[in-house]
Amino acid sequence: IMEGIFFYAGFAMVLSFHRQNRMKGIGEQFQYILRDETIHLNFGVDLINGIKAENPELWTPEFQERLVEKIRHAVTLEEAYARDCLPNGVLGLNAELFEEYVRYVADRRLERIGLPRQYLAKNPFPWMSETIDLGKEKNFFESRVTDYQKASRLSWD
Repeated sequence: IMEGIFFYAGFAMVLSFHRQNRMKGIGEQFQYILRDETIHLNFGVDLINGIKAENPELWTPEFQERLVEKIRHAVTLEEAYARDCLPNGVLGLNAELFEEYVRYVADRRLERIGLPRQYLAKNPFPWMSETIDLGKEKNFFESRVTDYQKASRLSWD
């Protein structure tokens, strides 16, 4: 829930400004953070699905209902965040768009762990999917390298 629902309204807000050539530096940093959060999310989904496969007795209707309730609560909190950030809208953006996006994200997360969608929401920001899927590939001559560097050898000398 933490890396799968929370923060996505904020990511979409900052990255939407970045798409409008505003907050460019922060937007670029958010792209890197989003890339890393996506890796963490995918690990979490794989972990949940692996636990389900190895321990099907844990995947009870009661447990599934508790997960759905927790995700719905997280969506409620993210919707409140969107309303607090954009009470009147700005630059063609408004809280309703971000609320719909958070619902869309929640539906995707639920589906990936085998639970039913709760909102049947549409993606108001299809460009976010492209941003998430871009990964780390960038032309070295056109942008900064964003991969973590690995040390070949450490020395205290």
